[in-house]
Amino acid sequence: MMGARTADYLVIGAGIVGLTVAAEIKRRRPAASVLILEKEDKPGRHSSGRNSGVLHSGIYYPPASLKAKVCGAGAKEMAAYCEARGLPLKKLGKILVPAAAVDVPQLDLLLERGRVNDVDVVRLSADELKRMEPEAGSANGEALFVRSTSVVSSSDVLASVVSDVRGAGIEILCGGQVGRVDPERRILHWGGDSIAYGHAINTAGLHADAVAHLFGSGERYTLLPFKGIYWKLDPSSGIAVNHLIYPVPDLRVPFLGVHTTTAIDGTVYVGPTAVPAFGRENYRGLSGVTPSELVRIGSHLARQYLSGRDGFRRLAWQEGRRYFKPWFAEAARAILPRLRPEHLLPSTKVGIRAQMLDKETGSLVTDFLVEKGRSSTHVLNAISPAFTSAFPLARHICDDWVPV
Repeated sequence: MMGARTADYLVIGAGIVGLTVAAEIKRRRPAASVLILEKEDKPGRHSSGRNSGVLHSGIYYPPASLKAKVCGAGAKEMAAYCEARGLPLKKLGKILVPAAAVDVPQLDLLLERGRVNDVDVVRLSADELKRMEPEAGSANGEALFVRSTSVVSSSDVLASVVSDVRGAGIEILCGGQVGRVDPERRILHWGGDSIAYGHAINTAGLHADAVAHLFGSGERYTLLPFKGIYWKLDPSSGIAVNHLIYPVPDLRVPFLGVHTTTAIDGTVYVGPTAVPAFGRENYRGLSGVTPSELVRIGSHLARQYLSGRDGFRRLAWQEGRRYFKPWFAEAARAILPRLRPEHLLPSTKVGIRAQMLDKETGSLVTDFLVEKGRSSTHVLNAISPAFTSAFPLARHICDDWVPV
């Protein structure tokens, strides 16, 4: 044993949620010691650092959901944070188009959700859509326009929040691994150290379920990861994209479909897919795949496919094909009819969604999920729009789930 540490509050995982929760605890309890553990060499290596940077409006989410309660406010706060610190911010707006006739009724549903969730959204006529976004396709010619949607640089935001956290006197320990946990004695083993804690907060993202299980919590849930692959739109394609263009999504599943994202540097990305990943960090090929994880994930995927719950069988067939460029381009043509496979350039942009599966119901968890354990709190489904929602989500977690 190399040594022993103590912390009043121990945060596991230095993504955007862990960082903002730690900062919020320190704001409320300035005299408390707060320690963050991060297994990588620096914060934000996974979901947060690979985030698209889109500040979502909250239009998709059922009004009673936690996502609806924190997303819109989070977008406004994150935009204000970027403006106050001089960080890049592009106010582009989002256009939602029905890609097929079956999607047209969803325009009314999303318009109503937007109204209830206080989203600045209007319906566009065919003429208005053609004037604002000439390249966009729509099954009925109409669309929704969310004026407030912006794009930030996730890496710049993370660097700024990390600086804030360290400036507040919070230590971030990088490059270790959570070992054995003794919830009764409140001791966690981290590499060669043992850490005695008052309260632990698990914000471990792609490993949140595994960490929760070490505490004896969250046994009902397991990670079912999905990989988001992007292509770049060739600037010489002649296809001009003025806003973010999204299809009206299938609201039965927690994915938004292949869409466009214009990055801070002007690059237009097309994606992502929502294909199964066979490891928690299976970004490329077989990297990040272990036999045990392959068996675990494969068995859950097989059960989901056989049950066909919530349109999963259709999703699997649809997304599996999008591994291949011709079928990916076909999906993208639903929103950009003139796009051809040769207009898509390879991209290194890829992310993995920390999606939780409820083993009891066999359903993908769609909302943020927080569970309380013995002297611990576990954030188990910090999927999109967690980056957008980070500041109010951190307050919610501290209000309702962490004794501060």
